[in-house]
Amino acid sequence: MVEFSSPFLILKPVDVTRGNHKLWYGINNRGTCLEVAFRAFPLPAFTCNPLTAADVGANNVLLQQGYATVDAGWHGDGVQNPNQLFPKFPIATQRDGNPIVGPLRREYQTATNIFSQTLVGQAGWRPYETADTNTAHSTLNVRERADAPKVVIPPDRWAFGKCPTGRASLVPTTTDICIFDGFVAFKIYELIYPAKNPTVMGLAHAVTRDIGSFLRYQTHDDAGNPNPLVVKADRDGDERGGWGGQEGDDDEDGDRTGIRRAYSSGTSSTGMYQREFLYLGFNEDESHRKVFDAVTIYSAATHRLFANVQFVHPTFFSGQDQHHDYTSNSIAPLTYAVTTDPVTGVRDGLLKRPRTDPLVLQIDEELVFWQWKASLNVADSSGHPIRLPDNARLYFQNGFGHIGAAGLLAPAQAAGICQNSTQGLAAISVTPRALVKVIDEWADEGIEPPESNYPRLETNTLVSLASYRASFPSIPNVQPPSVKNEIDVLNFGPDFGPQGGVQTVLPPIHGRRYNVLVPRPDADGTGTAGIETMWTRAPIGTNVGWNVRAGFRAPDLCSLSGSFIPFAKTKAERLANGDSRKSLEERYRTHDGFVKAVEKAAKELVKARFLLEEDAQTFIKAAEASDVLR
Repeated sequence: MVEFSSPFLILKPVDVTRGNHKLWYGINNRGTCLEVAFRAFPLPAFTCNPLTAADVGANNVLLQQGYATVDAGWHGDGVQNPNQLFPKFPIATQRDGNPIVGPLRREYQTATNIFSQTLVGQAGWRPYETADTNTAHSTLNVRERADAPKVVIPPDRWAFGKCPTGRASLVPTTTDICIFDGFVAFKIYELIYPAKNPTVMGLAHAVTRDIGSFLRYQTHDDAGNPNPLVVKADRDGDERGGWGGQEGDDDEDGDRTGIRRAYSSGTSSTGMYQREFLYLGFNEDESHRKVFDAVTIYSAATHRLFANVQFVHPTFFSGQDQHHDYTSNSIAPLTYAVTTDPVTGVRDGLLKRPRTDPLVLQIDEELVFWQWKASLNVADSSGHPIRLPDNARLYFQNGFGHIGAAGLLAPAQAAGICQNSTQGLAAISVTPRALVKVIDEWADEGIEPPESNYPRLETNTLVSLASYRASFPSIPNVQPPSVKNEIDVLNFGPDFGPQGGVQTVLPPIHGRRYNVLVPRPDADGTGTAGIETMWTRAPIGTNVGWNVRAGFRAPDLCSLSGSFIPFAKTKAERLANGDSRKSLEERYRTHDGFVKAVEKAAKELVKARFLLEEDAQTFIKAAEASDVLR
């Protein structure tokens, strides 16, 4: 009996009978509509208000193939605005109506020196207000980097309130924090305070389940509003432009839902959201029907979002360099198959409901082995391989930082606060575009997808950090990381468990440590195994899934950035620099040789079903026009 609402966005064929009668539910990332855009190449601007073909990409495979697409707000602490989708969730109270009060922990890092900010620490989010403005009843500390000692800031050196120019400008509030000496850029601040009025954030999964189920199965809602994807019957009771689907319900007029298959996709934190969605059983609707036939999870590793937690801000997740022991993390169960975790003894899995579990494609990049403990998907802490269930595949994009690589059609980005040049988003959509067809053929026609190609113990493609460092090639001015994001068993108190709950112990008590591995580097430094996309089959430089902070926070990892290190042009140049990697001339000899390498890579990727033919031609034309070895 909990009421909530959410804005939604549907793109559908003007005549639904001419579509493919399939639904693609692209789950937005922090309110921003990404998933439809991620099926176009090149990538269009992100918008939740697409009005033209350019807004979704003129060559968007979802629209080309006739999908109806939907997105709806699920992130319950976003500030309502016309450019994003955020739901309206209720506030939980005690049974007598009094406010719920409990501990909340926030970490802050600022890019500039400032005196105050909201309690959530980022614009666009609603903070949980403090129930007590007496700073002696809260704790604030600061540290230089992730593993440095925490130094307590005395309660008389800060306050709850706004102070844009320092203490003299303090205006007390219950939703802001002011440090009289200021936040120093890039230092890590941790605040633990008594918060009140938690949002019922666990309703997030009900949004996705209920909208997906309604569009797939019902012709009208309970108030009589029609499903916008309904197929109208003619006067004889036959569907106009009939399609032969049997899954939707008929109404008394013979109308039928126009959807016979439903898929969902999510990326990064929304991929974590999907893993939790599956684990909590939300792919079964209230009438015990399967909501999604198949799901695509991009960049989630072994993390789950943990929306079903009191006072949660699901926008934040564990990383080596920040929020290390936060809630959105790798907490058992870690694997799709039901297995026994040797560290905790927990026997469980994400996919344990055969009747309603979907088919799963999870695509992880090299970065998440360093930041989000991806190896625990396939190797437990006792050194044993973990099998995958038949309804799941794990794919590896070697060399990718967070959903990006650099090279042909994907220019490298400035290093910024990192030591090495970084990678942009230009490469993100190439593989997801191809996998639209793969997952549809699997769900709709029973055509098996490509085999999993994750790094594994059995193939000697997962190694320890020490082995990685010993195997990394000699590259001028580039040193591999000395740290990775570790994970311990985290005890948040007796009222918190694998399904979420209430956290009463903050920060958590750390228990036994898991053994986390990383992909073994090849002669270029790129992780072995995987899809081997164009950026590693025909590279113009090394892509790796990590970067390191420059100077002030070294040796911390540089958040979600990977690295791109270009190759020397000639053998003489690379030998003079002490570079062990082959030069461009040694690899391709001439510009025409580079073009031929791209043609060969494109043909192989199309055959492997990881690249569309039209994208293959785009790469070949780009290679011909490039200045590589000109």
